[in-house]
Amino acid sequence: MSAYGHQMEREFSSQSLLSREDTESGSQYVLESGFYMKSFAATIFIAGLLIVGVLLVTLIVTLAVMLQSYESRSKGVVEIEKASDSYHYCKAFALHGELNSLEEPEIPPVCWNLAIHYIEGGEYERDLNFTISMIESFFDTISPSDNHLDAVLMDIDDILASNHTYSHQSMHQQQFNQYGSNKPSGSIEDAANLKHWRILELYVKLKSRGWSLILLSRKPERQRNVTAEQLEAVGFNGWSSLIMRADSEMEMETWEYFRTRRTAMKEEGTQIISVISSQLDALTGSSLGKRVFKLPKPLHYNSQTPTL
Repeated sequence: MSAYGHQMEREFSSQSLLSREDTESGSQYVLESGFYMKSFAATIFIAGLLIVGVLLVTLIVTLAVMLQSYESRSKGVVEIEKASDSYHYCKAFALHGELNSLEEPEIPPVCWNLAIHYIEGGEYERDLNFTISMIESFFDTISPSDNHLDAVLMDIDDILASNHTYSHQSMHQQQFNQYGSNKPSGSIEDAANLKHWRILELYVKLKSRGWSLILLSRKPERQRNVTAEQLEAVGFNGWSSLIMRADSEMEMETWEYFRTRRTAMKEEGTQIISVISSQLDALTGSSLGKRVFKLPKPLHYNSQTPTL
């Protein structure tokens, strides 16, 4: 045998010996690529594949959650924008509705619901408190003159329209303790009571500082006695004058009636300092004094509920 033949025989014998040793140890893996892999390396390789798979699944789930969250936020933004659009529309409509004395059938239904939310959500209470604070701040800067001709005009229909009846003063105090606190007004009835007591507080404060208080009403003169009794029953007393409509004024527009009465007061020497009302008809025209204050008023809600 040639030297080359002997060399090939020795190499074949060595490879056979290695194969037998690996076989005896039980750790031989043969891959199609021709590579051999022991059990420990195979375990690591499989574990790596599992980890990569878990990471991929986690990534997919995370992306899905993020996408859903983004869609929800986007939907929320759209809903907020729609609600905001309705709010601003109804706010503008309320102003024109008051200016033109629109009736109930002319009120868009979407504004009915927003008026309820305006009250039940506590926005009405915040607006009322803010307006009362502005009025008090204004009167903190001035004092009535010595001739007692200065007067503040207040719209009493803001109060008596609620149709509250109280039997005695203790009932006043009980409801004041309930509604005159910082507790949010959660219903229309709560808001009506809150408005009553906030205006009564303002009324008492102005009267204690020496201001002459002239009360305005859209009711006919023939209801004077009943109206005066109602005012005293709900805590409004000691006024300087109660202005009610004569028979000849019943056909007038309310803004014209109020303007005529204010003009007459001015000609008689009364110095009107301010007019306070939640309705524009009392705040329109001439002889309005130094400052007018409009109390907040929801646009509209079910006619069976108290009017604010």
